[in-house]
Amino acid sequence: MGKRRFSSLEVTLMVLFSLMTVVSIAFIVLYAIEEPATIKDVPATSTPTNVPQCPNFPIEERVDCFPDAGASQDKCEQRGCCWKPRDERSVPWCFFPTNHGYTVVTETKPNDYEIIAHLKRMPMPSLFGGDVEEVRLHAEMQTNNRLRFKIYDPNNQRFEVPHEHVSTVKSNPSSPISNTLTITQKPFGLTVRRRENDKVVFDTTMGPLVFSDQYLQLSAKLPSHNIYGLGEHVHRQYRHDTYWKTWPIFTRDAFPNGGTHNLYGHYPFLLCLEDDTGKSFGVFLMNSNAMEVTLQPAPAVTYRTIGGILDFYIFFGDTPEQVVQEFLELIGRPVIPAYWSLGFQLSRWNYGSLDVVKETVERNRAVNLPYDIQYTDIDYMEEKKIFTYDKVKFTDLPSFQKYLQEKGQRYILILDPAVATSKRVGGTVYEAYDRGTAKNAWVTEADGKTHLLGEVWPGETVFPDYTSENCIDWWVEEYERLYQEVNHDALWIDMNEVANFVKGSIKGCADNKLNYPPYTPKILDEVMYSKTLCMDAKQAWGNHYDVHSLYGYSMVLASEKALQHVFGSNRSLLLTRSSFPGVGKYSGHWLGDNGANWNDIKWAIPGMLEFGLFGVPYIGADICGFFDDSPEELCRRWMQVGAFYPFSRNHNAEGYTPQDPAYYGANSLLVQTSKHYLNIRYTLLPYLYTLFYKAHTTGETVVRPVMHEFYADNETWAVDRQFLWGKHLLITPVLDPGVDRVWAYIPDAVWYDYETMAKVTSRKEYVEMDLPAEKLGLHIRGGAVLPTQQPDVTTTYSRLKPMGLTIALDDNNQAEGELFWDDGDSRNTVESKDYVHYHFSVKNEALTMQVTNADYNAGLKFESITILGMVQAPTSVSVTHIGPVANTTNVLPDTAVNHDGNKKVLFLTGLDLSVGDSYVVHWEIVRINCYPEEPATEAECTARGCIWKENEIADAPECFYPEDHGYTFTNAEENNSGITLDISRNKRYRSSYPDSPDIDTLRVEITYHTSNMLQFKIFDPSTPRYEVPVLLTRPTTPETDEGKRLYSVTVTNNPFGIKIFRKSTGATLWDSSLPGFTFSDMFIQVSTRLASEYIYGFGETEHRSYKHDLHYNTWGMFSKDQPPGYKLNCYGVHPFYMGLEDSADAHGVLLLNSNAMDVTLQPVPALTYRTVGGILDFYMVLGPKPEMVVQQYTALIGRPVLPAYWSLGFQLCRYGYSNDKEIEDLYLNMTQAGVPYDVQYADIDYMERQLDFVLDKDFAGLPSLVDRMRAEGMRFIFILDPAISGNETEPYPAFDRGVKADVFIKWPKEHGGEIVWGKVWPDYPNVTVNENLDWDTQVEMYRSYTAFPDFFRESTAQWWHQEIQDFYENTMKFDGIWIDMNEPASFVHGTVGGNCLGDPKLENPPYMPRLESKHMGLNHKTLCMNTEQVLSDGKRVKHYDVHSLYGWAHSKPTYDALLKVTGRRGIVVTRSTYPSSGKWVGHWLGDNNSSWDQLYKSIIGMMEFSLFGISYTGADICGFFNPAEEEMCLRWMQLGAFYPYSRNHNGKGNPRQDPVAWGDEFAQMSRDVLNIRYTLLPYLYTLMYEAHTTGSTVIRPLLHEFVDDRTTWDIDRQFLWGPALLISPALDEGVTVVKGYVPNTRWYDYHTAKEVDVRGQMMDMPTPLNHINLHIRGGYIIPWQKPENNTHYSRRNPLGLIVALSDSGAAQGSFFWDDGEGIDTVAEQKYLLTSFSAHSNTLISNIVHNGLDPADQLILGDVKIWGAGSTEIKGATLTDSAGTSPLNIFHDTLTQVPVF
Repeated sequence: MGKRRFSSLEVTLMVLFSLMTVVSIAFIVLYAIEEPATIKDVPATSTPTNVPQCPNFPIEERVDCFPDAGASQDKCEQRGCCWKPRDERSVPWCFFPTNHGYTVVTETKPNDYEIIAHLKRMPMPSLFGGDVEEVRLHAEMQTNNRLRFKIYDPNNQRFEVPHEHVSTVKSNPSSPISNTLTITQKPFGLTVRRRENDKVVFDTTMGPLVFSDQYLQLSAKLPSHNIYGLGEHVHRQYRHDTYWKTWPIFTRDAFPNGGTHNLYGHYPFLLCLEDDTGKSFGVFLMNSNAMEVTLQPAPAVTYRTIGGILDFYIFFGDTPEQVVQEFLELIGRPVIPAYWSLGFQLSRWNYGSLDVVKETVERNRAVNLPYDIQYTDIDYMEEKKIFTYDKVKFTDLPSFQKYLQEKGQRYILILDPAVATSKRVGGTVYEAYDRGTAKNAWVTEADGKTHLLGEVWPGETVFPDYTSENCIDWWVEEYERLYQEVNHDALWIDMNEVANFVKGSIKGCADNKLNYPPYTPKILDEVMYSKTLCMDAKQAWGNHYDVHSLYGYSMVLASEKALQHVFGSNRSLLLTRSSFPGVGKYSGHWLGDNGANWNDIKWAIPGMLEFGLFGVPYIGADICGFFDDSPEELCRRWMQVGAFYPFSRNHNAEGYTPQDPAYYGANSLLVQTSKHYLNIRYTLLPYLYTLFYKAHTTGETVVRPVMHEFYADNETWAVDRQFLWGKHLLITPVLDPGVDRVWAYIPDAVWYDYETMAKVTSRKEYVEMDLPAEKLGLHIRGGAVLPTQQPDVTTTYSRLKPMGLTIALDDNNQAEGELFWDDGDSRNTVESKDYVHYHFSVKNEALTMQVTNADYNAGLKFESITILGMVQAPTSVSVTHIGPVANTTNVLPDTAVNHDGNKKVLFLTGLDLSVGDSYVVHWEIVRINCYPEEPATEAECTARGCIWKENEIADAPECFYPEDHGYTFTNAEENNSGITLDISRNKRYRSSYPDSPDIDTLRVEITYHTSNMLQFKIFDPSTPRYEVPVLLTRPTTPETDEGKRLYSVTVTNNPFGIKIFRKSTGATLWDSSLPGFTFSDMFIQVSTRLASEYIYGFGETEHRSYKHDLHYNTWGMFSKDQPPGYKLNCYGVHPFYMGLEDSADAHGVLLLNSNAMDVTLQPVPALTYRTVGGILDFYMVLGPKPEMVVQQYTALIGRPVLPAYWSLGFQLCRYGYSNDKEIEDLYLNMTQAGVPYDVQYADIDYMERQLDFVLDKDFAGLPSLVDRMRAEGMRFIFILDPAISGNETEPYPAFDRGVKADVFIKWPKEHGGEIVWGKVWPDYPNVTVNENLDWDTQVEMYRSYTAFPDFFRESTAQWWHQEIQDFYENTMKFDGIWIDMNEPASFVHGTVGGNCLGDPKLENPPYMPRLESKHMGLNHKTLCMNTEQVLSDGKRVKHYDVHSLYGWAHSKPTYDALLKVTGRRGIVVTRSTYPSSGKWVGHWLGDNNSSWDQLYKSIIGMMEFSLFGISYTGADICGFFNPAEEEMCLRWMQLGAFYPYSRNHNGKGNPRQDPVAWGDEFAQMSRDVLNIRYTLLPYLYTLMYEAHTTGSTVIRPLLHEFVDDRTTWDIDRQFLWGPALLISPALDEGVTVVKGYVPNTRWYDYHTAKEVDVRGQMMDMPTPLNHINLHIRGGYIIPWQKPENNTHYSRRNPLGLIVALSDSGAAQGSFFWDDGEGIDTVAEQKYLLTSFSAHSNTLISNIVHNGLDPADQLILGDVKIWGAGSTEIKGATLTDSAGTSPLNIFHDTLTQVPVF
């Protein structure tokens, strides 16, 4: 959308004046001020302007000043140019100086999107005379991707191309032209940049502008040598040679024999691929005069044209394909050819008679050659006169069409433009000539009256002027008369360059400047009128000099009108030889009169690729060659490749041996291979036809260069002996004689041999492809769904045959495709929607055949589907018909399903699916692992009663459950609130784990709690089992109104399963009807299908991507003191995931189970849970939006805590402070450096021998230091570990009181009931630790025995509170508490001595989940599992069950104690968490490593904890373990400035990494980014409030805001603060440009306030070392404050607002404020909540709630309006209850930001 513009010079804006008063009103008066232009000056010199300035140019950048012949030093210098000869003539010896050309006199900018400049010629000699002294530039940014600049004579009208389509194209600018175009003033030049990355793509400052009457020149430097296009010529290679090559462009009847001369068409369009990102641009010069284009090695291009104006269009694309699409949007997208025109075609010049034509037809019918169209060339005419036929040799021609139609074939005839002046046979009148003469339809001589006479095939001729309306009328009428006499199906027009066999006319041509211009481009013969008309001939559009190259174009327009008149609603076909950009909208083209030689078969491929660029996809070469006899080998190879030309026609010239396939013999190899590949063509015609639909609707290419799809691979940039059909079909022909092995490139994708269906083992490399005499290379790209149809000998018959699909799976077992289908011949079926369109997608083992339009009744069936790359045989295949009311599903019988294990291909047959209906075809290949603990042998597998089958998929199970393994039921009781049923185990199968007996009967309870939440619980009804003692917020009454529920539930049998559906879409969210459900005493397993492969969550462990990789990955969950690592279970346990559905809806699932477990994800997609105890207690919330999922989940488990305001400030910590002086020095250094900083920590160093609550002598001064810092606005947090030393020789109150209160974990009474001893940090008293010893020795020698408090007990909470209170009152003040090591961690395994008492299965259960060091048992680095804990209700439980709840149980007592002891809110940060921990604590991501990968992984971790309901999160900035590297630490500081919990923390023994440790520059950059954080803390605090009250996320994945944009589903290197701040950090070493995604809405750069002109795509974000990319979302209002050194001071500053306007000029936001640390301020209503809205130029404040103490009230300072427009705002007034007063205002018109 375009930028909003003010409708008048005055707007009204309402602003908030005081947050405590009524709405205030400000009136802002705007005054329009013309914005200055962007000018770049070249420094002036004192050299006279008429003396050439010739600095030492690089040779490759010389611009030729003497393109004509006869250059010498004297002549060169006479032109005011530089002379420096070389040792080769290709390099210019005479070249332009730097002071040639034009200067800018004035420049204006009427609006943001246009520039107008007046240029004056510099006083230098003329090249060819007639110089235009004053010219004008008009540049316009017409769309985001199209720039036009036009240079013309403002004082004299010059010829401009009257293009039929371009004149209808509208501009839709949204990007200011200044982002793309810069003007250099003297000499004048243009620099065109790509706005995303400022890369220069077209720079005309390398050479001067020359603008004279008959010589115009412009040169431009280009960014790469990857230049394609320009035509029409024979280019021997697709990528241009830039070594001083000149290509003339001027339509000409010439042979395409490989020279550099001009041919039939006129195409001044080039495409340049900039680099391997795919970014490309196109340049189109809209000029029809004779011209030449020179490419030189700079690389650069020079355009020289001899008339008209310079009218350039530059098109930007992220890919080459997009450039073509942009070009075709301008000139007109291609026509969809009639379906039958895609069939094979036969033609030749001069069959001799109609009898010979029929003989040809019959012999090719006889061999059953697929063959749709027969042509006749000019030999059908009477004496080659158009609109006649030879009544002797072609007597029966009027009935020939009927003869062909009897066999489903079509007839096309030719017409040339030239009209004979002579009489017909027998001296009769030639009516067509006479009628044309009467209508004055002919091109005239220079006098405008006399008909110009030339000579073509019939002798003396006149030439129709198709630019004349009289001529067009004549042409239409004559064509209708011809059709009435000789019925046919389509029209072929030739000789329309225009061709003339005499030079100019039979009189010759006059000596004037049109026929003999001052400069003649290097056209063939170098005479303007050679083989055409005199240039001074007159046509309605102008002089033939100007319109010559438009002759074919105008003939196409006239012929299209004739076809419409004759064929009416039928599409027919038009084929032209001469063309101009835009012809493809109506016509196809063939590559002209080639030869039967091996060069021409090669050169046809670059020719076709180029016409794809030019917008003429219906293209092909004369198969087997036009001139000369075609040897069998050549013709055979040409028939093979020609079967894949879009226009597939075998055509040869008179006098040569016939070359139709059957002529070579009915049983010849040529016939056999021709039939074979034509049958493949006809099979694939639905795909080819769909490609033409895509070309017609989007501008995509049909025949496609490999480079267009694989531009990131520079090997493809020059591939031109292979080509693609669309994205998916690679054609590799044999193009040399005597060859049966071809050196071919296999691009970087999965490929399948079309004929063998085998997967190609090579990729991204050249291979020697074996292609014997009968073969060409044909490969399908993985990821393709190709629509097919059974072939026949004509499309008339094949279109009646059943259809099918060929699917080629990619690396991810996915594929996509389309089908367009209409009646094949009617006009405008797309516009009238009279067609069928399908979108096919394959993923998750399902093919979705989604109809998007079905207004045409095809009357066909899909009968077969073939799937390539199907490694495993499916267990079943079902087809679901998507009906308008209800869906029906049928399972295919075994006879319809055939899997070829050797080929790895699945064949589905007999489907009978109606074309026009939607279906889902699903194949079941789920294999649930029956031996998950170790790789199994076949014997071990079958011993469990499971199935063994080897496969080639890495990590896929080879041992899997049979289909009926699990449970069944006989009766289910369902009521309005849920379902209850008992299920019984299928005892046919033995237990997988004999030591864990199966429970034969289970109870299933499904409860419909709310409209968006349900619970399903499976347990043993006869024997109570452990259930998680975490209280959830469940409603007291279920939702009994079925109409309100978002879900429906069914249960399935044999095996038992639960299916949950989303009612609105029918999507299956949960389907556990899979084999393998097991419920035994110590092993519980359940599997479910997933709604999609987009799964997020499960923790805590390090994930390499936010979206889970479903390739058989298993993740263990069991809390452990384990630093982050891939697939290593870490500190917390969160068995919760969020799933996205194909509809972009979302749901979440919690398994409330705290036992050791793992989850396996597999590609089906499916999920398997395995846990070693408890029950299955699932909760599902249904969103339907991702953010709603988190809100519903936190409503269940508890909303996140609201942290104290100061805890959002920056924080410093390290493990390894030597003494309090070190902390003091750090504090002073940070203060002096002015780095914002709120919180200082002390790690366990402050403790005496790491004893909780005991201060070390080296930190004796810490309490007073803390007091001093707190007095200066700082805060202090100290650490507490749970383990308490029990080996003290002196009284240790914490332990002694703990023993007295019985707070420590013990053995069960049957095992003695004593304290369970471990070892953690506390040392023995009176020892000196030798840290040079290995760790285990240190633990054994120096670590004391420790006891572990049982925080489930109320007595423990009271004891813990007392110890904290004593420390606060008697030792040291603090503001927050950091609790660590609470997994719980122990430095010994189980207990001191390692002897865990009781049942050994508890330490090593029958199934050990995939946990770190699982071979060591569950007690590795923690307590024995048989120890006993006591819940708050007195129930005794084993640590085996509650281990992962230890940190959760530790959190609430700590938080309660903090609040009670300090009387303030503070913050508690914990390491170990479980669902609902977020109600009390924040979390850091653990003891990470100082490495680059930890930066992006921290983003993933934070986003996951947002899902888990813990908003206050962050990673240790710069890393905990190992020394940090400076660049990495700086980038981490920038990233960490946007962690909610922003703390720099490192480990003992490593160098300091705080901001002031690296030097002044590092400190400065840290200060800068932290100042941004502190500026935005009011916004962050408001987000924390919203998380606390509504459960919304703070750190937010992009997909939460833009879930309808599937690109966001995979983004995990960017994140949001709430909905409105996008953070795109640099995360990799050496990176200075970040490739970030910009979602499809309005965004502003935070640093500049400028609007970003990219939407819905990736963009390169410049990211120098001192920069992090931040963007504010349009439509939002962000509160802010001026930063200070800490929040104590920043909170006193006035509040500001950033009002970032949306496209519609609206915005909204809110602001929460309280005292920052009061307890329960929300519950006590001691806060201010204000909502803001901006619309219609009005900003409104609404006080939602105000319970704020007056001492905490704020005033409003600056209000910044972003996106307010460039018209300067000069004044503003404020109106409130006190009246009206003026406001101070500053309006930066560059950034469009007024500030009040």
